[in-house]
Amino acid sequence: MPVRVRFAPSPTGYLHMGGARTALFNYLFARNQGGTFVLRIEDTDLERSKPEYTEVIHEALDWLGMTVDEGPYFQSQRTAIYQAKALELLEAGNAYKCFCTPEELEADRERALKEGLKQMYSRVWRDRRDHPEGLPFVVRIKAPLEGAITIDDMVQGPVTVGAEELDDFVILRSDGSPTYNFVVVIDDATMNISHVIRGKDHLNNTFRQIPVYTALGFDVPIFGHLPLIDGLSKRKGSMSVQHYRDLGYLQEAVINYISRLGWSHGDQEIFTMDELIEFFGFDHVGRSSGRFDDDKFLWVNAEWMKRLDDRDLATRWLPFLAKAGFEVSVDERLLGIVAVMKERAKTLVEMTEAAHYFFSDEVTLDEGAVKKWFKPGLEVIFEDIVADLSALQSWTPEHVQAVYDAHCAKHEVGLGKLAQPTRVSVTGNTVSPGLFETLYLLGRETTLARLKAGLAIMKERAAGDA
Repeated sequence: MPVRVRFAPSPTGYLHMGGARTALFNYLFARNQGGTFVLRIEDTDLERSKPEYTEVIHEALDWLGMTVDEGPYFQSQRTAIYQAKALELLEAGNAYKCFCTPEELEADRERALKEGLKQMYSRVWRDRRDHPEGLPFVVRIKAPLEGAITIDDMVQGPVTVGAEELDDFVILRSDGSPTYNFVVVIDDATMNISHVIRGKDHLNNTFRQIPVYTALGFDVPIFGHLPLIDGLSKRKGSMSVQHYRDLGYLQEAVINYISRLGWSHGDQEIFTMDELIEFFGFDHVGRSSGRFDDDKFLWVNAEWMKRLDDRDLATRWLPFLAKAGFEVSVDERLLGIVAVMKERAKTLVEMTEAAHYFFSDEVTLDEGAVKKWFKPGLEVIFEDIVADLSALQSWTPEHVQAVYDAHCAKHEVGLGKLAQPTRVSVTGNTVSPGLFETLYLLGRETTLARLKAGLAIMKERAAGDA
């Protein structure tokens, strides 16, 4: 059977990182095996399901580069299929009508709780034929009463559950609407899904679903239950893929990072999508949970920022610069700024904040840095530096450095005593890429204007000390 896998989110919220990891493992397996990646929207919860969530889920998959081969299919459009299959089960004697009232079911639960028994439906209507006329009922599957069910899970290995653990769960509610554990079987079977890859939290559902496959004469797919992700708190777990995108994470980094939450390939840490597709297999998906680590995620993103081509990164940076109020285009100057800034930033948002002085008309000087670095006597040296920089015929990092080297020698001072006051004057603080690259990228006019403003402060401080 050709490999066909599905990602089946509910459109009741954004695609969070745990869901993205499930989608990715399905996608990688499909691509590795030359198979088909199907998107199914499980929207049977009509009150909570919203079309806009379907759109953002699709948007997230597209941004991450997970191209959908088929779909999206919507469960809400397949109700007639589910009801027909329920009728088929009723007619074959593999399901039955249950007329228990909510009060009777609650009494059964309380009785089981008092007696220390498993809280399961009593199956009181399983073999009865005295159906009352006109009363509401649900339809329940007939689960096996003896024996055991074993699955050879691709991740968890062989797992067995005895029949005594299974219940006759509801497949159709009293209003005729189908339940989750019923519809997913119908969908997976009729869509010819060969491998069901989902979180380990669905493992119990699998054993409830297998009797439905059997009763309807469907082939049971191969299952793979992925380890859960530790460290996804309620806050983190609610962070969508788009949230990380808006924080300035690259799609390559998101894919790279979530791929390593439960899967490994030797000691390699950084993977392209093509490498993930080539190397992915369930023989290297572990049973133990992966841990979501913010610091590691940032490191992966920083590595990808360094690896991206400058022009590619600059293009992706433009929306962040625009949001900050900087209208720029991808030109040689921006490419130069990207080249020096990407080695120092971990996200595009961080790079925007750190590079503000390249794009702002004015900078605000940090008071502590001014007090520390604008020492008395510097104003004399900086008068000469400004004059010599103004006279430069060619504004290059090398020519700018030559001016500073000459004044270090002339005044017998180390470069640091001139470099830091210069940084403070032109950037507002003491942190920047290489000084001469920074001055070159700022340009002659901006550099001289900011140095003159810094010089004025030096003179004011010198006058105050006199």
